[in-house]
Formats: sequence, C-alpha cells, structure tokens
Amino acid sequence: MAELHDLTALEQAAEIRSGELSPVELTEHYLARIDRLDDSLGAFITRTPELARKQAAEAESEAAAARREGRALPPLHGVPVPVKDLNHVAGVRCTMGSAALTDHVPDTDDHVAAALRRAGTIMLGKTNTPEFGLPCYTENRIAPPSRTPWDPARSAGGSSGGAAAAVAGGLAPVAHASDGGGSIRIPASACGLYGIKPSRGRVSSGPRLHDVTGLSTSGPLARTVADAAALLDAMAGTQPGDPYAAPGLPPGETFAGQVRKDPGRLRIAVLTQAPLPDAEVHPDCRTAVAETAALLGTLGHETEELAFPADDRILHAFTRVWSVMAARRPVPADGEELLMPLTRYLRARGREVSGEAFAEGLFAFRELAQAIAEGLMPPGTGYDVILSPTVAAPPPLVGALRDDADPRAEFAAVGRFTPFTAFYNATGQPAVSVPLHWNAEGLPIGVMLGGRYGDEATLIALSAQLEAARPWAHRKPPVW
Repeated sequence: MAELHDLTALEQAAEIRSGELSPVELTEHYLARIDRLDDSLGAFITRTPELARKQAAEAESEAAAARREGRALPPLHGVPVPVKDLNHVAGVRCTMGSAALTDHVPDTDDHVAAALRRAGTIMLGKTNTPEFGLPCYTENRIAPPSRTPWDPARSAGGSSGGAAAAVAGGLAPVAHASDGGGSIRIPASACGLYGIKPSRGRVSSGPRLHDVTGLSTSGPLARTVADAAALLDAMAGTQPGDPYAAPGLPPGETFAGQVRKDPGRLRIAVLTQAPLPDAEVHPDCRTAVAETAALLGTLGHETEELAFPADDRILHAFTRVWSVMAARRPVPADGEELLMPLTRYLRARGREVSGEAFAEGLFAFRELAQAIAEGLMPPGTGYDVILSPTVAAPPPLVGALRDDADPRAEFAAVGRFTPFTAFYNATGQPAVSVPLHWNAEGLPIGVMLGGRYGDEATLIALSAQLEAARPWAHRKPPVW
C-alpha cells in the first residue's frame, strides 16, 4: 500500500482540497520521517516542528472553509515545503551553513519565503547548505553532511544538498532551493530529482539578500516535472526594488500549464565536451547524454553535435565575481576564525579584486549572454535547447571534493566537477536537470537542458515529454 510520501505534491494537494487528506496528518507524517531518517541523510540544519504544526492547523481550517464556500485554494495549499538555510524566514534561525551565524534569527521573510507562505505551504525546517552556498557539496561545521539516498556514502551535491536529500529521501514532497553556479541542478543530478534554475529575475531575491550580480536565483527541486512547475508558480514574481525581471508568461498561463503542452519540433544542440581546458567528462555522463539525444530523436526533435572551444576566460570572470560575493557575506567581526578554509580563501581573494576587475567580470557575463542570444539561440533560426551533462562525474563520496588543507586546489576540483552549470548563471538563462539515467552502480546521472532567456516554458514542456517517454518517479532509493 502506498504511503503518504509516495504521493506527488500535487496529488497530496488534491486530496487536501477534497478533504480526503488533512494537512495536519500529512505534516505529522513528514515530521516523523525526519525524526527517523534525517540523522543519516543530513537534510536539515534546523527543524521547525512547532511552526509546521501551527501552519498545518491553519491550512486545515482554511481548506475546510474553502470547501464550504466553494472557492479555490492555491495549487500547493497544505503541502510541506522546506526552505534552504541561505534564505530568511522570520523568527527561524538562518545559519547560512556557517558556525559564525548559529545564533542569527531574522525578523523578516525573504520575498520567496513570503510567497511560499501565501501559497499555503508548510515549513518543516531549514535545509542543509555548505557555508554561504559556496561549494558544490553540502558539508559544514554545524550539521552532518548531506548524502544522496541512492548511496549514503556519497554526497547529495550542493549547495542545495539538504533540499535534494529531503525530497529524494521522502522527508518532503518538494523543496525550495537556490542556484548561483549549479546549486539546484548539481544535487538534482546526485539525488535523481528534477530541478529548475529559473531565468534571472524570475524569482525575487530581496528584500535583504539581493544578488546584484544576477548569478543566483531560487527555484524548485521535485520528483516530477509537474510538481516542480507548480512550485515555480508559487515562487515566481518580482517585487519593488528587484534589479532584474524576467519576461512573464502570456496572461492566464502558468508554468504548471506548460506540462500539458506539446513542445513542438525543437532544434537541440548536443554538448558533451567540457568547455574548460582541464575538465574530463566521465563515460557515464557521456552515455546519459547520448541516450537522451537518441530519445529526443525518437520524439521528433532535431539534434546536432556542438562543441564549445575550451576557454577559461568565463571561469576566471566567474571566480572573481564569486570571490567578491563571498567577501560580502554577513560575517560578524569576531566570526572570521569560525569560517571554513574555502570560505576564508575566497573572501581573501575577493578583497583583492579591484572595482574595475569586478566590473570586467560582470561585462564578460553580459557579452557571453549576448553572443548566445544572437549567435547560437536566436528565435526562429538558432537552437531552441542545449543538451549537456549536468555534472562531469557520478556523485562523489562524501568528503572527496573537500580539501581543507588546500582550498585553492579544492576550488579547482569543484570547477572540474561542474564545468557545465555556471554557464547559465553567467548568462541568466533557465536550465533544468532531468533524471533520465542511472548507471551500473545504481547512481543517478542527470542531464541538463538549457533554454533561451525567459523561456522556462519550453524546457518544462520538453521535460514533461521526456518524463512521459521514460518515467522516473517510480524509482525509489534504498533510503525511502
């Protein structure tokens, strides 16, 4: 018999609307699973059972009233959605994965947290993240490492590793995540999930933690395309003061609605060669891309091999900008000695970047975005989508990428593991990781689809088509 966590988020919401399922019952189910399994998965930094129970009771009352009055509820009303611990939730500790901020309790919601409240979702807690979200694994000094439920000896990826471990391990139906260099897509690949990095400006990063570089954005992690699209609808929207705003959907349309649309015949570029000079792509990741390209061909799409010349100029620009953003993280004056070696290394490097060099890095991003928009993906004549590996290798063992003794070498290793993802943070384009493949060891291997700026709709429609052709939600990890 299926358990509550076997249901998709949208199935749970439908049963809540009909009265067959209580938000209180659903929340208690997940709180019990967190108590039982989280110590082995490292999904949460802070659990909020009292807040979750209060919100669940309110959601239950609202659902009952809506049934009596015959009015609609938000699509994910009553569904638990944890928030990554890089984002503020009023009255809840926000550590940003750092021992320097263990007592930090914000008094306001980030806009994305407020949007999730308005959507009627339930806050189970704050999910695990590496310090300030800087590396692509989730290990810090305040919580156990986040592990993929497919092999708990291996990393759940990062920096949204806690969110991915929670969803893949059945501790939450969906989760809020964020992505500044691949931090939604990397853990999606490691945990066999579907993740969307939205277009720059699709989801507000304010009011306190605006990323003026445009690299970072919030987005969803989910087991199905439909769940992720519904969660993106709940998160999306701009607010006064936002530095960017993505083009909106046509009036009356939603991202959830794109799941039911035919994407049409698309022209898809296939990229398997890493665009960095010293990055090697594992055979499992090449196989995943080749099999996906073949599947796309059977679905009527046109695929063409594409190779970017190996060039580390964007890597250098990204490193400068990333280091400056690390230096700007809100560390108390007496907290520097509590920071991880990689964080200290990046902050020191960021303080050495001149204003001119920082601006040059941002201009390099804009030049790349313009070149892609005009030369590679112009509407009507260019590619509609780019297919590539999500990461360059299967999920690594916990601790394999971390090198406290040599953070410079660690940062280089992180770049070699993730040579494809930061491209879309630099350009602001949307990208998704799709869980179509598992290797001989039973580990998930994601593939990435990148689209034109503002065109999440095509990526969602294409992802749903792939999901229908080769379903993955029935796969359950050993920890479930």
